[in-house]
Amino acid sequence: MTFWKGRLLRAALAGFAALLLLGSCGKKLHWDLDDVGSVLPDLKFQLVNDEGKPVTAADYSGKVVILYFGYTHCPDVCPLTMSHLADAVQALGPRAEDVRILFVSVDPARDTLPILKAYTRAFSPEAVGLSGSMAQIQATAKRFHVAFNYGQKDASGNYVVNHSAAIYVFDKRGRGRLIGSENSPPAQITHDLRQLIDG
Repeated sequence: MTFWKGRLLRAALAGFAALLLLGSCGKKLHWDLDDVGSVLPDLKFQLVNDEGKPVTAADYSGKVVILYFGYTHCPDVCPLTMSHLADAVQALGPRAEDVRILFVSVDPARDTLPILKAYTRAFSPEAVGLSGSMAQIQATAKRFHVAFNYGQKDASGNYVVNHSAAIYVFDKRGRGRLIGSENSPPAQITHDLRQLIDG
C-alpha cells in the first residue's frame, strides 16, 4: 500500500509541477518593441504641459506613458512618429484613456504652448505637449540619453533641429520598459501597450 501511495503522490506532484509550468508559460510576455527594462531609467521630469501647468512624472501615474522628443517644425520624422503613435493608441479603443503620449519639445523658442497643444491634439486626444526652460528640457533629455542640436538659420530665420528619434515606453508605475522608433509599426506598439495596460 505504501508503494502505491508513494507512486500516486509522485504522480500528483509531477502533474502539479506541469500545471505550474504551463501557467507560467501562459503568463510570459512577448514584446514587439525592444525590451530595455533593465537599463531604461524610470520616468522622471519637471516640465510644463501645454496648458501652462508645471508637471512631473507623478501627474501621469497610473497611465502607460510614451515619451518622445521632437519639435513641431520637424518636416518628416516627428510627424511620422506621432502619426504611428496616434494610430497605435487609437487602435486600443476605449482603453486608449489608459495611455498618454508625452511630446517633449526640443525647440522651446518656436514651440509656444498654444502651438504645442494644437500640434499634439491634431494627432491624438491622448497626446500632451511638454516644454519648460532649456535647463529643464536638457535635464530630461540627458536622463534618457537624448541628444539634440540646432542647425544654421536660413535667410528667413528658419532652422532644423537634429535630435534623437527613439520612443520610450513606461508602465503604469513609471518604470522604463520598452524602446521603439519611427519605424516601429503601429500594430506592434498597440500589442505592447495592451500588455502594459493589463499589467
